[in-house]
Amino acid sequence: MERLGRYVLLQSEAAFPLGSDTLALGRFATVRRGWRVCDLGCGSGALGLLLLEREETLALTGVERDPAAAALARRTFARNGLIVPVLTGDLRDRGLLPAGGFDLAVSNPPWYPLGAGPSGGSARSEERCTLEELCAAAGRLVRNGGRFALVHRPERLPALFAALEGSGFAPKRMALVQHRTGTPPSAVLLEAVRQGRPGLEVLPTVLLEEP
Repeated sequence: MERLGRYVLLQSEAAFPLGSDTLALGRFATVRRGWRVCDLGCGSGALGLLLLEREETLALTGVERDPAAAALARRTFARNGLIVPVLTGDLRDRGLLPAGGFDLAVSNPPWYPLGAGPSGGSARSEERCTLEELCAAAGRLVRNGGRFALVHRPERLPALFAALEGSGFAPKRMALVQHRTGTPPSAVLLEAVRQGRPGLEVLPTVLLEEP
């Protein structure tokens, strides 16, 4: 178990462990009182807990393809007395959730194209869902004016911008993430608005470790 503010996160080998990228995304994503939020590939439920810690009135829904990870997320939310539906299914399934039913979608997806990057199966590579398919799912699920926030690899930014724009999103906020000064960024936080106007705000770099 790990404490996340007022909540307790249950962890096991069934889901990818909590990392600094999820913590950074949990602080970065825009949240508003009463927003309907969908976590695409929710794993153990850590990102959802981080968002609820910031705004407890969120109406959160999780989607997770792996049954064991989905079950862990359900136990996590129940352990904290939270009513959060976690759907076991493929986020590419158009019938899984209503189109335009959310104000915000969030995701910490696999970062590497199939056959590239470190080994680690579907937790690290896009063998089950490509970046384009992820953005298309978010584009279906959020309302016009709604947001999609995710964390990814900096070298994937060209593909990420193309996938977002191809699904009707305008990138609006971005921040690079560094583990320490003097090292290259290890991740990028990006938030886009469905049918938003062009204009990207580049925020100060997020430094995970103070010098």
